[in-house]
Amino acid sequence: MPVVQPTYNHAAHTQRPGWPSYEYRFKYATLRLCRLSTRDLLMKLVSTIVGCLLFVLFFSFALKNTHQVDLHFFLNYEVRGPLVLMLLAFFIAGAFLGILAVTPTVFRHRRESSQHKHTIQALQSAAGTAAGAPQPDSVTPRG
Repeated sequence: MPVVQPTYNHAAHTQRPGWPSYEYRFKYATLRLCRLSTRDLLMKLVSTIVGCLLFVLFFSFALKNTHQVDLHFFLNYEVRGPLVLMLLAFFIAGAFLGILAVTPTVFRHRRESSQHKHTIQALQSAAGTAAGAPQPDSVTPRG
């Protein structure tokens, strides 16, 4: 009698329980792309063209501004580098500081939203246990 070796099914071990298989996800994504309306396709095309134009514009700006600049700080501290890198560094620093300034507000809104969800659940469970099923309206027959 031949010995049957168990085979290792890689897909079964890497797939999460309850998730569709890779083939199904691929087919779904393909079908989803086919279901896009012409308006959505036109919007994607326009946004891609605008993105490419902005990239070319910023890239040409970077190529035109490669000369060296001096940045003077306090206490006679000085930094020397290309203008485009200085602008990029300050843009990134400004974006980081903007995100850092908004972070407490975002966390406060998330905390309040969570508290509201718990309050709604508590009210719904209290209303569900106290009232029971709604009673139908009484209708008197005409006669």
